[in-house]
Amino acid sequence: MDSAATTNAHPDIRSDVIETDAVIIGAGPVGLFQVFELGLLEIKAHVIDSLAYPGGQPMELYPDKPIFDIPAVPVCTGKELTDALMKQIEPFKPTFHFGSEVTTVARQEDGRFFVETGKGTQFLTKTIFIAAGVGAFQPRTLKVDGVDQYDGSQVFYRVKDPANFAGKNLVVLGGGDSALDWALNFAGDGPNKAESVILIHRRDVFKAAPASVAKMRELCDQYEMQFITGQITGLDERDGKLVGVKVTGPDGVTRVVPMDAMLIFFGLSPKLGPIANWGLDIERKQLVVDTEKFSTNEPGIFAVGDINTYPGKKKLILSGFHECALAAFGAAPIINPEKRVLLQYTTTSPKLHKVLGVETPTFD
Repeated sequence: MDSAATTNAHPDIRSDVIETDAVIIGAGPVGLFQVFELGLLEIKAHVIDSLAYPGGQPMELYPDKPIFDIPAVPVCTGKELTDALMKQIEPFKPTFHFGSEVTTVARQEDGRFFVETGKGTQFLTKTIFIAAGVGAFQPRTLKVDGVDQYDGSQVFYRVKDPANFAGKNLVVLGGGDSALDWALNFAGDGPNKAESVILIHRRDVFKAAPASVAKMRELCDQYEMQFITGQITGLDERDGKLVGVKVTGPDGVTRVVPMDAMLIFFGLSPKLGPIANWGLDIERKQLVVDTEKFSTNEPGIFAVGDINTYPGKKKLILSGFHECALAAFGAAPIINPEKRVLLQYTTTSPKLHKVLGVETPTFD
């Protein structure tokens, strides 16, 4: 694989290569806000994300759970935050490339970077902003022979449409917030109520919020759902269909639990992926950056958000937003070396008002 530190004219550049000033890798909250900060400097960006939709980790892990530490927003969900950021960057008309993973990054003789995705889309860009969170998420899977053949039909690692599970006999695996939240959701009286819900965890100790654990135990006492301590050790199959799972408890006894569908929430394992091969300084699976402009060791490649590390780093969305602003100003001289970049304020700058497509306010 090509290294970002290698200067060469890539032999496979096609005539349909996309030439741009900036490529942002990652469409989570920080990647979306990077679009905004670049847009204020009149820099257009292409955004690449391995997911099929924007929002990154908040949309993937907790779209409906509250976030309380976004400045000036007392509370919002992951989905609401994503929707607001998408609305905020509308004036800058970024181009999104969803369901794509960057596989190749190589510096060219003219100083730009050749970027290619696994789908074959090619870019020549002056700068790259890596906002890939903690990397590409891969669910931790159930290690039982034969379970993979039911993936997507009866075995699921995330809930895309809760209505698909209404009225079914569900087995939910896991002891964290996601497992408890969905078990309670389907055991409740909402429109997606399941016929039955059985929560299975390897021990009677949970990482979920204490209130969720207390609610689960309350519903078990009321016979609204069931909790079983144990591990899945086998499958009960009939006529090519999964009809149950074999659960071995702490007493060594294996019991068969009937089911229609199984939801597995063992957590997500972050994978740095191809980024590890781009010649960038890495420390504990994170990209080392400076705190002046959040540049990596490769000039022109910046890293913002949870993917980076520096002394005092805190993995907070608001920290990522701050990093985006400094990264944009750090990139501007690379993109337009002859243009002087001045700090302007969206409150008072007619130029920024024009960029944002809003009228300059008048004050009495």
